Amino acid sequence: MCIDFTSLNKACPKDFYTLPCLARLVDGSVGHEVFDFMDASRGYYQIKMYPEDEKKTAFITEYGLYCWKVMPFGLKNAGATYQRMVNSPSILGQIWRFMKIICW
Repeated sequence: MCIDFTSLNKACPKDFYTLPCLARLVDGSVGHEVFDFMDASRGYYQIKMYPEDEKKTAFITEYGLYCWKVMPFGLKNAGATYQRMVNSPSILGQIWRFMKIICW
C-alpha cells in the first residue's frame, strides 16, 4: 500500500532541524579500522504521533478508515524528527566518539 502525503506535506511548516553533512561523516571515517552501516529504518516506527495529529494521517481502505499512531515514512519532517530523536541526551555522548548518525 502507498499513501500519498503530498497535500499534508504542503500544509505543514518545514522543520529546519540540522542534519549532519554526509561528506563530513565520510571524511571522519578515514583511519578507522571498522566502518559499518546500520539500517535503523524501524526506528521511525518507534516514534509516536501526537494524538491530535493522528487524524491528519488518515487513509481509507476497502476495510475501513485508518490512521497512523506512529510516524510513517513520507512525511516532510520525518527525517528531522528522527534525527532529533537519535541526538537525544541518552546517546549524545557516544555520537562523534564511537558512532556517527545520519538520516537519508
